[in-house]
Amino acid sequence: MPMKAIIPVAGAGTRLRPHTYTQPKALIPIAGKPILSFIVDPLAEAGIIEFVFVIGYLGNKIIDYIDQKYPRLHCHFVQQSLREGSGQAIALTKELIGNDEIFIVMGDTICEFNVKEVLSMEGSALGLKKVDDPRNFGVAELEDKCIISRVVEKPQIPKSNMALVGLYKIKETEILFQCLEENFRQKVKSHDEYQLTDALQCMIEKNVKFSSFKVDNWFDCGKKDSLLETNSVLLKKNNNVKLAPIPYENTIIIPPVSIADHCNIKNSIIGPNVTIGDNTVINYSIIKNTIIGSYSNLTEVVLNSSIIGSDANIHGLTQSLNIGDNTEIDLG
Repeated sequence: MPMKAIIPVAGAGTRLRPHTYTQPKALIPIAGKPILSFIVDPLAEAGIIEFVFVIGYLGNKIIDYIDQKYPRLHCHFVQQSLREGSGQAIALTKELIGNDEIFIVMGDTICEFNVKEVLSMEGSALGLKKVDDPRNFGVAELEDKCIISRVVEKPQIPKSNMALVGLYKIKETEILFQCLEENFRQKVKSHDEYQLTDALQCMIEKNVKFSSFKVDNWFDCGKKDSLLETNSVLLKKNNNVKLAPIPYENTIIIPPVSIADHCNIKNSIIGPNVTIGDNTVINYSIIKNTIIGSYSNLTEVVLNSSIIGSDANIHGLTQSLNIGDNTEIDLG
């Protein structure tokens, strides 16, 4: 039976504003490529060729990126106009999925795991990771080391510290969609939304067996500080340094960094832990622990622990910024 991937990317990304006013969270660059590519690439390499993206806010930018970056994949786009939770997002894909087996990855989830091994597992399975405080996550309770007996969305008093990381392999898709429809009819909500977690619990109550699989690393892309930390970790993992072939005039590069093509960098110190988008101009600046978008222009700035959007123009001297796209600042 063929397997299809579902990737919900309709969220507004409110915790990453101002950047998400002008681009979807899934397209924010880290360690040399957008978050979304860290999700799609390993699935495509493992053999999945059909993807369903649930889009919403700024969804046209998702479509443009996927069409340009992945022309060989068979991709569908479903609009989620009303954001009423992850369960509603998955329900919108029913006509495209039919009874095919699916692998769901939430659009802000970057995980490291054995993709081919997980996709070849028998039956349904959920990705889990032990966390210190599980109250902000979906939580899985285990009846033995790998069989899941119950799942709960953000419990106030968790009975387990095993968090659902946003990876769901589901074989019994017909029962999944039945459970989603039942929850809609009965208005079963958690935290005022229709949650995928509640549909999974419905499946468990219908005797669907869920095993668990190990996730080696789980990276948080939801907030500024955690996004910068994720950028740092992934830069270190991805061969330490990625530079365009052109040397940079009178510039010191301290790895790990990722600098995209067609950047003009002079008289600067770049790194460590810096990602720079394409066609960006930097002069007389010191930049570390920072993400900078494409087509930006920075002159005489000192940046640490900052996120700068695309098409930003900054002149002056500062220490830490969180600047969205199309912004101009003169700090002189």
